Amino acid sequence: MDKPGAIENTSGLGKDAVVPPEIRGWNWGAFLLNFAWGIGNRTYLALLMFVPLVNFVMPFVLGAKGSEWAWRNRAWRDVEHFKAVQRKWAWAGLIVVVVLLPTCVAVPMTVMKQSDAFQLSLAAIRGHAEARAALGEPIEAGLFVTGSVETSGPDGRAALQYSVKGSRAEGEASAYAVKRAGEWRLRQVVVAVPAGGRRIAVVRAK
Repeated sequence: MDKPGAIENTSGLGKDAVVPPEIRGWNWGAFLLNFAWGIGNRTYLALLMFVPLVNFVMPFVLGAKGSEWAWRNRAWRDVEHFKAVQRKWAWAGLIVVVVLLPTCVAVPMTVMKQSDAFQLSLAAIRGHAEARAALGEPIEAGLFVTGSVETSGPDGRAALQYSVKGSRAEGEASAYAVKRAGEWRLRQVVVAVPAGGRRIAVVRAK
């Protein structure tokens, strides 16, 4: 039996649904998982995430309005059922952000650090007298590598940027390499050393 004054459960009736005030508010599952959340909650406006430019604002719209839309678009047993399901979506979104996204970033970085182009550029820096004098020894690469490594059969190209650090100073390395007939060759490697404003051409542009 409904409690006196309780709102009738009209979930799933679209525009005719009365949205209970206790479910209004920010929906973290809708914000973090957007289109997946939309499919699971029959809120197909979330598929606008695939529209360029619109996808920048849609997560915030879903976070703000998602609970209301989900209540209107899908039948729920009661408010508690709705809240329980939305909590699961929020936890799933948190797991994606904390675990999966860093993994998606770390794996490409690991691949780039293991590439021949990266190893060649770092070896060139370590073997360059001016770079050794400016940075000090030993010279080590930083944790993060940005850029890209692309290959197509025996050919490819790489554009990389990463930090380097020695016993005297730190610097920022930029490297460009090409792969021809299965062999990588450096085309340019530059180390910028903020201390003293130096730019050291380890491998001059070819």
